[in-house]
Amino acid sequence: MSQELSAEYIQQVLQGISVPPQPQIMVDLQMEQVMPNPDLRAIAKLISQDPGLSGALLKVVNSPFFGLANRIASIQQAVNLLGCNTVINLINAQSIRGELTDEAIVNLNRFWDTAQDVAMTCLTLAKRIGYRSPDEAYTLGLFHNCGIPLMLKRFPNYMDVLEQAYGNANEQHRVVDTENDLLNTNHAVVGYYTAKSWNLPLHLCEVIASHHNALAIFTEDSGRDAQLKTLLAILKMAENICDTHRILGNQNEDREWQSIEQLVLEYVGLSEYDFENLRESIRDLGAGL
Repeated sequence: MSQELSAEYIQQVLQGISVPPQPQIMVDLQMEQVMPNPDLRAIAKLISQDPGLSGALLKVVNSPFFGLANRIASIQQAVNLLGCNTVINLINAQSIRGELTDEAIVNLNRFWDTAQDVAMTCLTLAKRIGYRSPDEAYTLGLFHNCGIPLMLKRFPNYMDVLEQAYGNANEQHRVVDTENDLLNTNHAVVGYYTAKSWNLPLHLCEVIASHHNALAIFTEDSGRDAQLKTLLAILKMAENICDTHRILGNQNEDREWQSIEQLVLEYVGLSEYDFENLRESIRDLGAGL
């Protein structure tokens, strides 16, 4: 049964949410909520396409008010628990906080586009390889780069730095190493703390923190958590299928994937031929476009 939250409580919980919602998603949500009988399923589908709104939603539903035994990562489940009125209040609160300049919208378009594409591809991959919680994989895909808008807000030239970081990537130099050298921080670390502030399940936060450290994770023999490795493998395959290196990194080659491809595919039990077929079938479905 859903519980009613006041607008004041939602504003309090939303303190610290800094990833702006996508303007078109806000417009679509505003249109849905003024209907005589708002469709909660349609609202959930729209929210699940936007990292900022999804993060705000999960932060509220995982807050002490609900006292859930386990943190949830499913947007649909969160919407069902919160109920229509609370979700509409949350949308309105984010609308007030989400004023963006035209320049900021242009800079963030690449982030928004890749977030949705990678999320859908993670969902599809999770189902194909038999991961027990596809919704969780979707959430990871949506949030894995949630540090990028915050880095862009702090460093106006950040997209240039990110492109350089992708260009420098190889077996000895991670994407985040260039960010650390030039900015003394990186989007994976910022994303980890953002995800924690949103009360995402801790194992998802750990994957976000590690998503540019895959080579070290898959080469070590320490028996690291299998769940982390499986989710990380799904994410790295999804990034490659969605050409994140082109969209965010402005690079023709996915140098990071080249250094980890064999390790990741071996871990999930796929051959290169299997992965190519999987890539093509996902792109045919439109999940990776």
